[in-house]
Amino acid sequence: MRFIKFGLLIALLSACGGGKKPSQEEFMQSIDSVKTTGPSISEEVIDGILDQIPSPLEISVLLKESGKRYNSNILNSADNISKYNSNYKKALNLGIYGTDLGYTNIYEQNQDGIKYISAIKSLADGLNIGQFFDVTTIGKLATNSKNLDSLLLITTQNFNSINHYLQEQSRANLSALLLTGGWLEAMHITCNVAASDPNNKELQEKIGEQKVILENIMLLLSFYKEADQNMASLLADMDELKKAFDKVNITYTYKESTFEIVDGVMVIKDNSTTTIDIKPEDIAAISSITNSIRNKIIS
Repeated sequence: MRFIKFGLLIALLSACGGGKKPSQEEFMQSIDSVKTTGPSISEEVIDGILDQIPSPLEISVLLKESGKRYNSNILNSADNISKYNSNYKKALNLGIYGTDLGYTNIYEQNQDGIKYISAIKSLADGLNIGQFFDVTTIGKLATNSKNLDSLLLITTQNFNSINHYLQEQSRANLSALLLTGGWLEAMHITCNVAASDPNNKELQEKIGEQKVILENIMLLLSFYKEADQNMASLLADMDELKKAFDKVNITYTYKESTFEIVDGVMVIKDNSTTTIDIKPEDIAAISSITNSIRNKIIS
């Protein structure tokens, strides 16, 4: 289940499927491997991070239930694309635009969606990964919310191909930036909706759950901080966000699984629970810092 796979996230940031989540030891082994063999990040590690994030279908239901109307003002305008001249800005905003395209898809805003598809293709070409985009197919799927599952399948395949290609080209840092940009934009949109719907506990808990995702993203970024000043600056900003998330308490309570019969088939029921303790002031702080980081990226 995933938060960033918000639509197209786009042909970049998803990794659909039920891959197992990497343990902390596995994650650190992957980072250590990167240090000895060059800038490469295991696809399993990235897939494991993404696998913890709520799906766009789940988020779209929460958004629609909140009663909030489509608001293009909370998105990064596709007209800003001319500002992004460095690979650093291109990669981050490619992730952001992917999430924005997903948002337009949820609300069936086809005209805006087409603008984001064009911007995404332009940035991808600028990063020399445009060959992984079938714009015609993606465009058809992205302008029809009923095709979300098919869209996610294509974006999954694209991201895996892109990540593998970037590793071969010693440009795996771009994978981390794509992931970070998409995640930040999803946080921005969700915090915006949550602020206007203070009684939506489920949406608030989705924000609190991102504490774990942020920690993993920071581990990815930390590998590049010594060699890249932009990465070091971004990591410092994310550390400020982590301080706000530190006030969120996540409690996991284990309970033994049981078996039950569903439609004549025996299945395992997970009875363990996770409790998210997040206060309104925590959400306000998280939202404020997220917006500050995002504004640096899109300006």
